[in-house]
Amino acid sequence: MLIRLTYASRARNLGPMDVKDILESSKRNNQALGVTGALCLSNGIFLQCLEGDRAVVNALYHRILLDPRHQDPAILDFDEVTHRQFSAWSMGLVSAVADNQSLFLKYASGPEFDPYQMRPVALRAFFNELIQNTRWIG
Repeated sequence: MLIRLTYASRARNLGPMDVKDILESSKRNNQALGVTGALCLSNGIFLQCLEGDRAVVNALYHRILLDPRHQDPAILDFDEVTHRQFSAWSMGLVSAVADNQSLFLKYASGPEFDPYQMRPVALRAFFNELIQNTRWIG
């Protein structure tokens, strides 16, 4: 069964090379597992969407929970899907740089982007728009 899981967590003790390391290891590991997805970083908050087999994504999420760079993890959306949204990436990264800031703010309920406050329908729309309109790293 193909599923999509979206979660958020607050970055803890994140150094300048950590994001690059997270992206590289995610790409390598996810490809081997058949997992695709996207990782966003804004205001010290990770927002990640993972797609793949239910058991594989579940195990991967539980491994992420053990990573000391994440705190306050929360599953924001979980759904069975008929196809992958991120089939081109084992993991793509987008950050709230100036080029992308207006899109992040479009979905913000306040002055800063906070995915913890977003409903699943807004998260899905946000990722759909990210795929079409932003500059991805990875």
